Amino acid sequence: MNRPRFNVRTLLLVVAEAALLYGSVVAAAYIRLGIEDARVELFLKYGLHKAVIATIFCLSAFYLYDLYDFVVMHNRRELVLRLIQALGFAWVALAGVFYVAPELMIGRGVTLISSLLALMLMVCWRISIHWLMGHPSLGERILIIGSGDNAIEIAREALERRDAGYRIIGFVDNKPELVGQSLFNPRVIGLTTDLEEIVRREKVDRVVVALGEQRGQLPMQQLLDLSLSGDVAIDDCASFFEKLTGRVHLEMMRPSWLIFTPRKRKARISGFVRAVSHRGLALVGAVVSLPIAIITAILIKLDSPGPVLYSQERVGKNDRVFKVLKFRSMRTDAEKNGPVWANSADNRVTRVGRIIRKIRVDEIPQFWNILKGEMSFIGPRPERPHFVAQLADEIPYYEQRHLVAPGLTGWAQIKYPYGSSIEDARQKLQYDLYYIKNQTLLLDAMILFETVKTILFGRGAR
Repeated sequence: MNRPRFNVRTLLLVVAEAALLYGSVVAAAYIRLGIEDARVELFLKYGLHKAVIATIFCLSAFYLYDLYDFVVMHNRRELVLRLIQALGFAWVALAGVFYVAPELMIGRGVTLISSLLALMLMVCWRISIHWLMGHPSLGERILIIGSGDNAIEIAREALERRDAGYRIIGFVDNKPELVGQSLFNPRVIGLTTDLEEIVRREKVDRVVVALGEQRGQLPMQQLLDLSLSGDVAIDDCASFFEKLTGRVHLEMMRPSWLIFTPRKRKARISGFVRAVSHRGLALVGAVVSLPIAIITAILIKLDSPGPVLYSQERVGKNDRVFKVLKFRSMRTDAEKNGPVWANSADNRVTRVGRIIRKIRVDEIPQFWNILKGEMSFIGPRPERPHFVAQLADEIPYYEQRHLVAPGLTGWAQIKYPYGSSIEDARQKLQYDLYYIKNQTLLLDAMILFETVKTILFGRGAR
């Protein structure tokens, strides 16, 4: 089963940066206080513990600013800018903590010196890592079998994620006339009949099969030998695309690929734990957000005539229709001409509605839907029956998203902006199917963290 790409490399990066940040605070104490006073501060006055707190704040800020997402960190200038923003945010947050609990502060001088030292070290470190990740001689060397649309799509996605550590060295095919031709950027470097020799010559780490399985097309014996040798990993294009992008590709996907996906024997227990966890989160969310909900209700009443809440039919698990609750963000006559897609410049939205949509406050009443068991905290976005009928006719596998309960947030919601077209629905379905296939408590936790980032930075709302 493919996991989200918080892999060993990312973990090592976090550990290395934690050491650098922690070292910056300790070094700043020695620079500012001198050897003897620094020892007293660090070892007798819990200075080392305070350095740990500062390190945790900085790492959290790096996460909020996507500095552990290798895919988005292509531009060196953007990298440095985000580092400055993240460290600035972390130290502002720490200043708030120091104000409330001054006993946690090592000293103003130490804080200032450690900030400058951490910024200098992190910029140098990240630029070095950025260069190494993009170096053509490093990373996993990928050979693609095939030269069709799927093969080119795999190459394009891998090249766009160069910092993820994949190097496409070329394609092989069973058509001699294609050898030497450039398809996208890599060339067709040989024939499938010479697969083993090409793998040895090019020092290939992974072979991705993007060629049809019709009789005689695939070099089955050579693939079998390579797989059994243990020296080369073999992936079909659908699985590799999923691993690379965190979504499934509808054109590459076959029913058998989903049917034979290994499922844990304890899936029922895991499902029960997830259901209890989601309802627990909804209960906590409802209690914590109650003051915000009361203020929102008052503002809606003052802003426009009509009810505070509105309900709308949505399709849930196993195609059961239920009524989702939301704070009203549109005029009461918004759909007098029938259901339409929402868009970024929707003139049906009220003044208060535009704000509560941006910060997702309009969805607070859905905690009740979760507590009733009609929704989960995490899952595919619940869609209206009118649009479900339309999208199911247009998009293959669309109805499979109703195999699980819909969610207040989800993998598609954090990975793709709010959709307002059939093509957007198609793209989001790829993420929904990935979640359905790979749902675990770990993935749920990642989605929750990403949702917090989405809310804080107001991404994707309409």
